[in-house]
Amino acid sequence: MIYITGDTHGDETRLSQAVLKNLREGDTLIICGDFGFIWDNSKKEKKILKNLGSRKYNICFLDGAHENFELLNAYDQGNWNGGRVHHITGNLYHLTRGQVYNIQGATVFTLGGGESPDAEMRYGTETHSGGESLIHDRLPSQAELLEGANNIEKMGYSVDIIATHEPASKVKGLLKLGNLDSVRITALNSYLEELSRLCKYKKWYFGSMHMDKFVSKTQTAVFKNILEAESGNKI
Repeated sequence: MIYITGDTHGDETRLSQAVLKNLREGDTLIICGDFGFIWDNSKKEKKILKNLGSRKYNICFLDGAHENFELLNAYDQGNWNGGRVHHITGNLYHLTRGQVYNIQGATVFTLGGGESPDAEMRYGTETHSGGESLIHDRLPSQAELLEGANNIEKMGYSVDIIATHEPASKVKGLLKLGNLDSVRITALNSYLEELSRLCKYKKWYFGSMHMDKFVSKTQTAVFKNILEAESGNKI
């Protein structure tokens, strides 16, 4: 079975919940961006990653707006369930942008990346071990967006599940109705809006809004809840 949750931001308690003991061997937990456990390459961090990778179920995460992309992109790339991944360790994988995976019979399209709400303020101040800004890696490149479009076309514009960090532009606007000044629609949001128009899907989950909210029968903002991906029910 496939399960979905939102941004973990390196918070160990999020992946230590008792409910996760219900997941079985072969199950997959997808985290919709801002994984946050690959940040400083410390001994403690390596121990945490080894522990996560040793679980009986798969933990798969999208990248978000707050990642150490230098460390993340240094991992070897390979193929997992039909799509490209960074294999972190054991059963722990980074699902790369614009891929389609076949997970336990369900087709899952993924597109990580996003823009931090405080991107302009943080520019040049949020750094990784190399001392360079992370901003340029946050949003998908044109090549990644094109690859995603091509992969969706190969699927006949139909998948079971879409997992992204950012929502489509109309959904983002809807969720920000009470605070219109904070709405920042990027080219990525517009791309996802076009995706929602062209592609048939059963469920779409996104994590960047940091809320647990059913937007519609098919679209769900997920944060701390852990949901069954195909039904949308909380476990």
